[in-house]
Order: sequence, then structure tokens, then C-alpha cells
Amino acid sequence: MREPGLSEAIRAAGGVGQLARQIGISQPSVSNWIRVPAERVISVEAATGVDRAVLRPDLYGGKRPEDVDEVDAARAQEYALLATLLMRAPDAALLSKISALRADASPLGLAHSALAAAAEKTTADKVEREFFDLFIGLGRGELMPYGSYYLTGFLHERPLARLRDDLAKMGIDRADGVVEPEDHAGILCEIMSGLASRTLSAPAGSDRIIFSKHMAPWIGRFFTDLENATAADFYKRLGTLGRVYMDIEAEAFDLPA
Repeated sequence: MREPGLSEAIRAAGGVGQLARQIGISQPSVSNWIRVPAERVISVEAATGVDRAVLRPDLYGGKRPEDVDEVDAARAQEYALLATLLMRAPDAALLSKISALRADASPLGLAHSALAAAAEKTTADKVEREFFDLFIGLGRGELMPYGSYYLTGFLHERPLARLRDDLAKMGIDRADGVVEPEDHAGILCEIMSGLASRTLSAPAGSDRIIFSKHMAPWIGRFFTDLENATAADFYKRLGTLGRVYMDIEAEAFDLPA
């Protein structure tokens, strides 16, 4: 029997199939859930609007864990937004939520505002075509959002093997139903969101290791390429947001631990 939080998420998404599509995994995987897996809480919250405290009260109990401060909570949300939009094209409901983003006049705030304006002007059909052209394509998309590709020019190379080795040491397992390799930009952002929010149990400092070793050497170039991609319109704004936020993270991780 499904737990209430999962049932609420399925209702909000419009069914099991819609929830699976919105978070980028197979329908049978969601059908087999009894409750939302810890590593999927952030992406399900972003896709459905159902609060994480409702999705997993055992983890959040109506509030964020005591050891998650406001900065890490904000980091988790930032990474969750990037992960969600890199793993699948947003539907109309998610575009509507993004269009309501409000921000300050900082570089990150301006990037949020630009993404919100782009979401308000586009449609789900347009963004779906854009996503296809950018990341899927006929044969391949304009961009290849994988660490191995950016670092070696090929897929499934040593950078992916080294990432998998570090994830195994941290006790982070590959989620069921995921078809993309772990060095996909969206999956890395999802992992960082889970580490920041503590929904993924891992040793202290794991987020620094993942970012410094497996993201910093290439992901800034990826987001810059996304900003300048021929097929990008809405996703140009995501490229700017990602580039700005990766710079912020790099500066923070450069500070003494």
C-alpha cells in the first residue's frame, strides 16, 4: 500500500505515468514504489509542488532536518531546479511555477528572473522540441551533457569510472529506473541536491568531493555551451543560471573547510 505522501504526489502529477515522465524515470519504477525514495524527494517536490515534509515526514517531520542550515537548504533547491530541467523538458505546470520565481538584483537573482521571464513567454511544446534538439536529436543532440565526454571526448570513460568509485565509497547507489550514466549533468546536480539536503546519507564533505573532482573540471564549460547553443532559447537562460551558480559553488568550496 502506498504511503500518503506518494499518493499525494501521484494525484498532483496526474497519475503514475505523468509522475514518472516528470521526474525522468520509467513508469514501472514508480509503480513499484511504496513511498518516495529519499534520493527522489527533491525532484518529486520540484515536479509536483508537494512539500518534502508531506512526501517523507519520516525524513523531514514537517521541518528540515536540524543539521541542514538555510544555506544548504537553498543549495539543495538550486541544484534540484537544475537537475529537474536537465533531465527532462518541463511541462506546462512546471513552467508556470518557474515563471513565478522572484529574486533580488544579485547575478544569481538576475539569472532566476531571466529564467522566469523565459518560462512565461514559452510553451511546453516549444521547450520539449528544444530539449529534444539540445540533448537527444536524430542520432545525437547538439550538446552532450556528460563528464566523460567533456573530459575525454568519449562516453563511459575513466571519469565515469572514477565517479562511480567515489559514489560507492560514499554509499550512494544508482537509483532504479535511471538510464543515464552518473556523470550526466542532471544526475550530478540531483546528487548534489541530495547531499546538501541530507536526503542522501553520506560522509561529511562528500559534496565537496563530488563537486571538486567530478563537476568543477567541466560543468562550467557545459553551461557556457548551453548558453550559446543554436537550439537553445529557454535553455539559454538555464545555461546562464547554471554557469553563475557553479561559479558561486566553486568560490565557496575554495574556502577553507
